[in-house]
Amino acid sequence: MRLKKHGFWYHLLDVLFNIVVIVAIVAGIRTFLVSPFQVEGSSMVDTLTDKEYIIINKFAFLLGTPGRGDVVVFRPPNEPKKYYVKRVIGLPGDAVTIKNGFVFVKTPDEKDVTKLDESSYLSPRNLGHTFKHPPSSGDQTLVSYDVPEGKYFLLGDNRQGSLDSRSFTGENGEPEPFVQESEIKGRVWFIALPITKIHALEAPEYGL
Repeated sequence: MRLKKHGFWYHLLDVLFNIVVIVAIVAGIRTFLVSPFQVEGSSMVDTLTDKEYIIINKFAFLLGTPGRGDVVVFRPPNEPKKYYVKRVIGLPGDAVTIKNGFVFVKTPDEKDVTKLDESSYLSPRNLGHTFKHPPSSGDQTLVSYDVPEGKYFLLGDNRQGSLDSRSFTGENGEPEPFVQESEIKGRVWFIALPITKIHALEAPEYGL
């Protein structure tokens, strides 16, 4: 059997074609499936810490919607060009109340208000210390949020040091505590770096 010999340009085009295919595959994966991010700041300690690398699952929200307790990456209304990472607390139709340092939720299907059990992810410093804006104020005055359809209410796990739905504002400077579903880009799948902290994140069970 004789093999046909190809010239330089054929091999060059073959290499370029393979590069284009690889780049397209990587771009498709980053756009529709998974994407890496680096955490900045301390708003999610102890769950996530500064400079950790996380992998987000974008595909999850192509097929479904964010769930309560999911840690997500999103664009906030006050800084639409930046990415934030927080935890989903209120779903569309929920009534979220912050009272005496704790978070309470009333879902559309329930008559009673439920106090969220956040002990699995809030540190002793933050458990029972969720206050109205500003988060470090210690102000335990009751404040309620009725989450509109298509939007979500999010809080950082570092309740005394997180800019989140309690402090978001719109373009006009007025309070805008809710995040549009289309602005939630993916769920944090796992911590990738440092190696000593590699593990997957799972949403807690609230019993709601």
